[in-house]
Amino acid sequence: MTILLLGSGGREHAFAWKMIQSPLCDKLFVAPGNAGTASIANNVDISPTDFEALKIFVIQEKVEMVVVGPEDPLVKGIFDFLKMTKV
Repeated sequence: MTILLLGSGGREHAFAWKMIQSPLCDKLFVAPGNAGTASIANNVDISPTDFEALKIFVIQEKVEMVVVGPEDPLVKGIFDFLKMTKV
């Protein structure tokens, strides 16, 4: 499974560390990530609130699951945006 994790803090590093241990995780991207996530996953230079860029990336990389770490993308509607665009 290809996973995109949104965020750049310690919480996201902990999520990434645990996700990468799963045999179900084939590829893990973190947007935008940090130095810690770069050592265990593929950081992507996209803001967690740049919904259009995230949509393009999800389609391009065939992302199967998006995990949102920070609250800001949730408050701004990332769930509804991705649901409405049928990504």
